[in-house]
Amino acid sequence: MRRIYEDHAYGQGPVTECYWDTTVQRPERGAAIEGEVGAEVAILGAGYTGLSAALHLARDHGANVAVVEANGIGWGASGRNGGFATIGGTKASEATLLARYGAAAMAEWRGVQKDCPDLVAEILARYGIDADTHSHEGETCVAHRAGAFDQLREEAEAIRQNYGVEVELMGPSDLPRLGMNGPQFFGAMRMKLGFALNPLKYVLGLAAAAKAEGARVYENSPVERITREDGAYLLHTVRGVLRAKKLIVATNGYSSEDVPDWMAGRYLPAQSAIIVTREMREEEIAAQGWTTHGMAYDTRNLLHYFRLMPNRRMLFGVRGGTSATPASQEAMRARARADFEAMFPAWRHVETPHYWSGFVCLTRGLTPYIGPIGDWDNAWAGFAWHGNGVALGTWSGRQLARLAVGEGGVPALMARKPGRFPLGTWRRALLVGAYAWYGYVDRPDPLRPGEI
Repeated sequence: MRRIYEDHAYGQGPVTECYWDTTVQRPERGAAIEGEVGAEVAILGAGYTGLSAALHLARDHGANVAVVEANGIGWGASGRNGGFATIGGTKASEATLLARYGAAAMAEWRGVQKDCPDLVAEILARYGIDADTHSHEGETCVAHRAGAFDQLREEAEAIRQNYGVEVELMGPSDLPRLGMNGPQFFGAMRMKLGFALNPLKYVLGLAAAAKAEGARVYENSPVERITREDGAYLLHTVRGVLRAKKLIVATNGYSSEDVPDWMAGRYLPAQSAIIVTREMREEEIAAQGWTTHGMAYDTRNLLHYFRLMPNRRMLFGVRGGTSATPASQEAMRARARADFEAMFPAWRHVETPHYWSGFVCLTRGLTPYIGPIGDWDNAWAGFAWHGNGVALGTWSGRQLARLAVGEGGVPALMARKPGRFPLGTWRRALLVGAYAWYGYVDRPDPLRPGEI
């Protein structure tokens, strides 16, 4: 497999201190592929997308399904994200998307986004998955400077009209009263859609549900290459081969350039990192004045995302970083901690024993993709959820299942084949310039006289 980051990114190093692993006892890993095994549909990747595809294929269509995973269930982004089951899935602006795809496609896309959290909730309820859900009041976007709040006012009205959901605007003076106090918060907008969860508990529950419906999941089975023979796909691992008539690739930011070759250059992994505090005392929480359990993120391009969990730990995430060496990971940890202290200064003394990182996945057009793998028959891929894979990845897995049995279509916004990034395997260098520009445009308002 050819990857575009350092080997450290694809090993255990970035997740050794992941908080989610302390919340649940992972089941013993399943068997690896030994010798030749067969299936009607082979699915590469045991994250939200692959497992959702397996669940829906086995349950709704009676398909013989085998999922093959290089590591363990949920090892990639699905087991280490911030746990926001919300709308989203692109990084392009609404205006850009409207110009590119048209009004009908945008209306279709908005409907998809609204369906995504509902599907996650339906799976949780149907299979009795306890994923520590909370923040059912939706997601809050916090203005990181005064001018950003003016933009949120405009966005709120557009969301009401286009999505038909309730939106609440909160001015700067409202935030302390509503439990959202901080020196870098200048108003906020809450969209009452979505909820928070424990991402690892969800993906493990999703795997258990897929298995209960008849799907097989092979772990510790990295696929080294995919070949075709007599109308079948052969997924070659170190110790065996999975032969299937149909193929779904669902590896997202942990894809490789040559499994299959068509993926080369069409995806760009970008790093996201999270710190989690120790459990805080009530007086510590009161001192900062951030008491809401709602999901939140700020208006920066290189955004921060955060939520106070019911057990009184604060989760705080950051984007950025173009290297995945151990040294660069330590630098990322220091940056996350510095940003945390700047945004929540009353918690400067609060330890953050948990730090980990992983990949979100982008395309050149900044839109997700579901569709065929080049000119291969009966082969599809789904990737690039742009940091919103809990909900959109789950929904896309169901849609890939429908494609595999000849049912349903693909939303226009997700159907366009991703173009290749320039620079080939060096394309992460493109992020250096992008991050420098974002750092410039994201800078806060200058201090007024007398402020410190």
